[in-house]
Amino acid sequence: MAKIDWYEEFVDFNYKPARDELVCLFYFEPAKGMSKKEAAGRIASESSTGTWTTLHRLPDRMNKLQATAFDMEGSYLKVAYPLGLWEEGNVCQLLSGIAGNIFGMKAVKNLRLVDASLPQKYIKAFRGPHHGTTGIRKIMKVKKRPLTGAVPKPKIGFSAAEHAKVAYETWMGGFDFVKDDENLTSTSFNRFEERVRLMAKTRDKAEKETGETKSAFINITGETELMKKRAKLLNYYGFKYAMIDVVVTGPAAVNTMRNYLADMDMAIHAHRAMHAAFDRNPRHGITMQFIAKIMRLIGVTQIHSGTAVGKLVGSKDEVKAIADTLRKKKVQPKKHLLLKQDWGKIRDAFPVSSGGLHPGLVPDVMKIYGNELVLLVSGGIHGHPKGTRAGAAAVMAAVDAVMSNQTLKEKAKESKELAQALEKWGRMKPK
Repeated sequence: MAKIDWYEEFVDFNYKPARDELVCLFYFEPAKGMSKKEAAGRIASESSTGTWTTLHRLPDRMNKLQATAFDMEGSYLKVAYPLGLWEEGNVCQLLSGIAGNIFGMKAVKNLRLVDASLPQKYIKAFRGPHHGTTGIRKIMKVKKRPLTGAVPKPKIGFSAAEHAKVAYETWMGGFDFVKDDENLTSTSFNRFEERVRLMAKTRDKAEKETGETKSAFINITGETELMKKRAKLLNYYGFKYAMIDVVVTGPAAVNTMRNYLADMDMAIHAHRAMHAAFDRNPRHGITMQFIAKIMRLIGVTQIHSGTAVGKLVGSKDEVKAIADTLRKKKVQPKKHLLLKQDWGKIRDAFPVSSGGLHPGLVPDVMKIYGNELVLLVSGGIHGHPKGTRAGAAAVMAAVDAVMSNQTLKEKAKESKELAQALEKWGRMKPK
């Protein structure tokens, strides 16, 4: 009988990837009746040059373009891809390959893209963040401590004037940033243009009264041309950041906006809304550390990365993996979690810790992240018994306690705001 399929030609456990090949780490579970080797061949084939059956005739170069499944340990598989498969500077095309049709194959019950090691010849076509962490610290005039910010809560429902009033109280409590949440853009009760104008007015007032630099992450998410229009307005009012829901808008729009904003010397604060649709299932989809890698490659300056102790899912190992992916110049491999990555000239980016935090959890978050992060505490300041300003002051006291090796109990003796926050929340972890 003539040979029907050619999947086995995409598996070679003696293969050694070339230096300029892209390597992916997958978690996979074969479908019932399918061996792991057969499933591995289908993953490599469908994400590169193969198809379901043998073909009559092929050019010789096809052999040099096909992917190779070369390492399998339990349910974890590594696949190497020749550089020639990928268009320079087109991350959308990359995702269509390594995160495309393979998720819909009958040959796999579950499939998860864990990480990808991107060769220097691939990443050199990308610009990365316009501002690295050092650049952002210089703009904000904050040298060592975490940068701090908050969302007016509830996340949507305030008028533009009410939103700006909460922002003013947040800044006056010591915070660096005020942030829109993912679903606030330009609603009938809070139009974008009015919010920007009033936020600029209260920002200037807070800066004058505190002598500190204040800023905001205002959400421009929308159709790409609309985002450009909104970015220009932010720039007109002196804002150095634009917030984008990067998973929702997609990498193509983010890439366009990275370059457009950079021309105005502005940075992207990336909200990860909708990420859990891809990464929550530990056996299927795409990990958050890979999403963060792609966004650093494109050029966001900050992206949400979880807390491990707040209200949203995400383990400490995952949070640390995301932080390493964003901050390190050379990422070291971690078994079944991260592949080796040399970022070359691509600047670093801030992880953003947010979701269910309050002053009592600040030491836990800083123990995981260190100081190089953007710490967003929202409900945990607005719910303070004495209001938003006192809540922000409580967080700043908690940060100072960690920075000076004090316990929160010790610090609370000199900060009544922190003492009041601890009386309400203690070290509670929200569910």
